[in-house]
Amino acid sequence: MTRVLLTTTSFQDTPGIHHEMLAAAGFELVRERGPLSEARMLELAGQFDAYLCGDDALTRAVIQKSLPRLKVISKYGIGLDKIDVKAATDLKVPVLFTPGVNHTTVAEHTFALMLAAVRNLVVEANHVAAGRWTRITGNEVCGKTLAIVGFGRIGKEVAIRARAFGLKVIGYGNYWDEDFARWYDIERVENFDDVLRRADILSLHTKLTPATKGLINAQNFPLIKKGAVIVNTGRGELVDLTALVAALKSKHLLAYAADVLDQEPPPADHPLLGLPNVILTPHIGSRTHESVQRQASCAVENLTLFLAGKKPIAQANPEVGAVSDKL
Repeated sequence: MTRVLLTTTSFQDTPGIHHEMLAAAGFELVRERGPLSEARMLELAGQFDAYLCGDDALTRAVIQKSLPRLKVISKYGIGLDKIDVKAATDLKVPVLFTPGVNHTTVAEHTFALMLAAVRNLVVEANHVAAGRWTRITGNEVCGKTLAIVGFGRIGKEVAIRARAFGLKVIGYGNYWDEDFARWYDIERVENFDDVLRRADILSLHTKLTPATKGLINAQNFPLIKKGAVIVNTGRGELVDLTALVAALKSKHLLAYAADVLDQEPPPADHPLLGLPNVILTPHIGSRTHESVQRQASCAVENLTLFLAGKKPIAQANPEVGAVSDKL
């Protein structure tokens, strides 16, 4: 019987058809509560035919130790930065993923964070809960310039909603849909420094790669408008932490609202915790009942297709040989 390690908590905690699909597949299922560290993955490596994973640390060492038993990695989600895809490719392990399942959900969460930041909603709600009727003057988003960094599915969904809020939208990224941009009156800005200078609100949606790690840093932070807001539903490491904390404490930034951190969950002494102009959510941007069922169903279908010798829905390293070679 095929033995599968399931680690993603939203998959496990959210009811839906994906549970029926997984049960029908007839796997021997072992459940863990991820995201799992490299140390924990190394303890488990070698015991499974497949990983059905979230943001667990699938390093080269983990993948290497998982062989020869490991046949496939099925990622629940689209972000692959916690998986060493190059190592998986070198070691001939297919990496499957689930594109096109969470873009609307993450875009909605982006706006929840944005509006909460500019209107001080978290602080104000906490005041009322504590019995204090303290009223702080906030800001509108209408008429402001929103810079969307990363113009894939999520960035485009944010742009659609931004137009309804009366925001002027500028975009930056390697991928660019010219027809979409023309239809929604979105200006492409090709120089990142110009993006930083012009934005009232920066919304980060680009992938985390060696090139984008620390995309916003101590060198370019001074270019950002005083009083700007950064919303990050991409990856925490896109923004240099030391430079970010300095900009928040100096009030150069009005606010930072993020669903992602450089360490998840954060340690108790993480420098962003407790700052009054920071809003953090625990990486729940794609965690809705609707999105979880789409992601989970796709991840299970990817896995069952592959193990049946068929082509999966999406594979990050299609250069790895034919599925039949792995069975």
